[in-house]
Amino acid sequence: MSILRKVLDFHLQLTEEGKRLERFRPLVSALDTFFYEAPIKTTRGPHIRDMIDLKRWMMIVVYALVPCILVAIWNSGVQGFVYGSGSIATFDEYLKASETFGGYFAFGKSHFWPILQKGLIAFLPIMILSYAVGGFWEVLFAIIRRHEVSEGFLVTGMLFALILPSTIPYWMAAVGVSAGVVIGKEIFGGTGMNILNPALVCRAFLFFAFPTKMTGPVWVGTNTTEVGQSIQRMNKEIGEIDGISQASILNRFNISTDIKRVHIDAIGLEYGIVPSTKSVIEHQLKHWKKGVTLTTLTPDERKEFITSPLQNGGLGLSPDNYSDAVRFAEFRFAQGKLTNGNFFFGNRIGSMGETSIIACLLGALLLIYTRIGSWRTMVGVAIGAYFTALLFEWGALHLGPHGGAFNAAKFALPAYKHLLIGSLAFGLVFMATDPVSSPYMRGARWLYGLLIGALVIIIRTINPAYPEGVMLAILLGNVFAPLIDHGALNYRIKKRYGKKKALI
Repeated sequence: MSILRKVLDFHLQLTEEGKRLERFRPLVSALDTFFYEAPIKTTRGPHIRDMIDLKRWMMIVVYALVPCILVAIWNSGVQGFVYGSGSIATFDEYLKASETFGGYFAFGKSHFWPILQKGLIAFLPIMILSYAVGGFWEVLFAIIRRHEVSEGFLVTGMLFALILPSTIPYWMAAVGVSAGVVIGKEIFGGTGMNILNPALVCRAFLFFAFPTKMTGPVWVGTNTTEVGQSIQRMNKEIGEIDGISQASILNRFNISTDIKRVHIDAIGLEYGIVPSTKSVIEHQLKHWKKGVTLTTLTPDERKEFITSPLQNGGLGLSPDNYSDAVRFAEFRFAQGKLTNGNFFFGNRIGSMGETSIIACLLGALLLIYTRIGSWRTMVGVAIGAYFTALLFEWGALHLGPHGGAFNAAKFALPAYKHLLIGSLAFGLVFMATDPVSSPYMRGARWLYGLLIGALVIIIRTINPAYPEGVMLAILLGNVFAPLIDHGALNYRIKKRYGKKKALI
């Protein structure tokens, strides 16, 4: 390290003010502060309001991301290994193992090195590319503006890699991080001046510019074509066309509103579920076929009954929607590996860093302990999301004829499940709490969090084209953050002025 110190000191001398290489001092200074403590505290960044400097601030966030990084590598490897194996035996072994934590641990132990290799191949290149391209833009703007390279990209580069699917093409990731850094941050003046979360700007750019690469069957492995061929081989082996699918949980949730509660409840009979719409199902079944009861229906008869027209005694579901209804029912009633435990620990398909709730909570504890992340914002988002989902659930269960039996099935999803799926946990811990683009006043943080949480569920539930609302909800919250802060500040001033006036 002494040799490195001498090399850096030599280059710092070459780039001193007034010398020919002065313009490149930000690059040398950035390398110096990366390996060693900065000689002075960071002076830029209006979101830094205590003795901690910007470098330490950003490094603590990176430390908080470590659990998500580890799960991203492991889960990406598991999903890529299983779905890309082309072996139905491996897939069945994984499904059985996923029923218990001990079984999952044993599965991972027996296939440890192939899983780890696939996970590293999926995550590391995207992370390195994100830092390389984003760092290039940071250094370039620092040289042009002749100021120090900001450490802010230590977090942005990592967040961007974690919120991408593992199948994203490398050139597309480079374009996305370029757009996010330049448009989302640098044109506003750099770290501390941006009004939107830069990592989400990166993802939003990719989502709207290349939607087919950001949604659909893009969550498994590193090559969608190879994984698709592997799944076809497994389906051919078991004799089913759509027996295995790499659809994410949100893809299962995002079903047509033509699929009603009564359809899902009828499918749930196969899993031993006592349906809440039992009276409606029994009434229709009497008119559909005599001598048949809920307990004697065969799987083929159940499908025929559900897809028969209402006037013929069926439940009126379009045959085209039946496979989607089955996938939703498996998710709704926690069948196979679609259990709440798997969602909580991260054994599911999704963007690389979003899958594990417990990993996000561990990061949240560090951010809250160090007071870098606002617990008010985190709790506000969770409360806003839960009670909005609860309102949808209550309406679907109680409003409308026949006890809401023919309300859309996805409206009736239990509210707590919304907290376990998608990127809500990751977003409320690492995105909504961004100190630059979120409010500063304590009361404003509550309102800001509630707004984001409510918007997440509204977008997720109502918008058929976009099954996840976290990205758009947080970006919209960023836009309103200054206004919310301004309102909270004025309220506090008026409240204090009122007290002072009363004393006089």
